[in-house]
Amino acid sequence: MGWMGMERRRHPRVPSRQRCWCQGDDITLYAQMSDLSEGGLSLRMAAHLVPGSAVRVWLPAAAGSLEMSARVAWCRDRPGAGGRAGLGIRFEAAGPAAAEALRGLLASLRGRP
Repeated sequence: MGWMGMERRRHPRVPSRQRCWCQGDDITLYAQMSDLSEGGLSLRMAAHLVPGSAVRVWLPAAAGSLEMSARVAWCRDRPGAGGRAGLGIRFEAAGPAAAEALRGLLASLRGRP
């Protein structure tokens, strides 16, 4: 199997249908997540954000919302080749409190305390 068929994700993804806010330079989006991991998330939506651009993401968390700095990893504004329209977001380095809150959110999505 070549490198194209290998899994490149470092963090396991957890399916989610929760909604979150995503804000770029000139747009704010409220969209449904497809999945979430410690490394980022994917959103179900047609979007027009440039890969590499900086965004802020607000995730639903037990204590209100969790704000994360991130970058657009990929953008697919139309379904094609087995994929659906969506947006991939890669989180940037988070402080210890944000990282712990994200791990708590992931545990709750997995159904673990």
